[in-house]
Amino acid sequence: MQKNVWITVLEKDEARGKKLFETVSRYAVVPNGHFWVDDLEKMAWAGVADSLTDSNTALWIIAGKAESFASPTISRGLSLLAAKVLGQRGYGFPIILVPTEGELTVDSLPTPLRGTEVVTAASLGVKVAALANMPIKPVATEYNFQVYPIPGVGLWLEVGPSKGHSWNGAMLGVVDAEIRAHGVGPSGTIPQRTVIEYQMQGLKIQAGETEFTAWALKNTLSENDSYYVSLQGTPSELLFGEFSESDEAEVYRVRFEANKT
Repeated sequence: MQKNVWITVLEKDEARGKKLFETVSRYAVVPNGHFWVDDLEKMAWAGVADSLTDSNTALWIIAGKAESFASPTISRGLSLLAAKVLGQRGYGFPIILVPTEGELTVDSLPTPLRGTEVVTAASLGVKVAALANMPIKPVATEYNFQVYPIPGVGLWLEVGPSKGHSWNGAMLGVVDAEIRAHGVGPSGTIPQRTVIEYQMQGLKIQAGETEFTAWALKNTLSENDSYYVSLQGTPSELLFGEFSESDEAEVYRVRFEANKT
């Protein structure tokens, strides 16, 4: 069975989209795709999540101008979509970025896109041939991170310890968004009921020059538990991990915007 390749074009350029489809279709794969819709309020980025998380989709190609990848709104939506896809397909799922104008470096990208590969349009075909029919290699992560966009409701995030680890408490801080609810439940899906022990809200946490507004609780999380947080708005950055009133707990910082130059 031929594998599907999903193509995202960041600008509505029919000629460029057609050329990409023609290039990819030469390599025994079935190209599908869309033009990007830049609408964070309606979570338009979530509209193609089912196609990308489908097991028959072997590769995701994102093409566009370097300035589009650097756009604050496009990069937020694109990196949240990438986080959802990688959370479900595994962090070895291949994503290729094709800058059609300007220069693009991985170091300038939001955190969920740091594991991608930047290729030129001229070398795209070779990469498609190499990656589309290869099995996805498992990549170990230091934490569990899942994204749940629910149209009309909002964005839920799931964070928790990786396999074989536990957290004594959990916290999550945001920039440019508001936390509305939180709680602990079984990993894998938003639970109908959550457990909250010794919660804290509105904490201010300084990381470098950035201030995060955080909620936290003191539940013990095993590898089968997760901390679920409901957000209003689309964050530009997250800080999350095990909660501790000392400086010993390990926390993780995830940017959803491209680095400013």
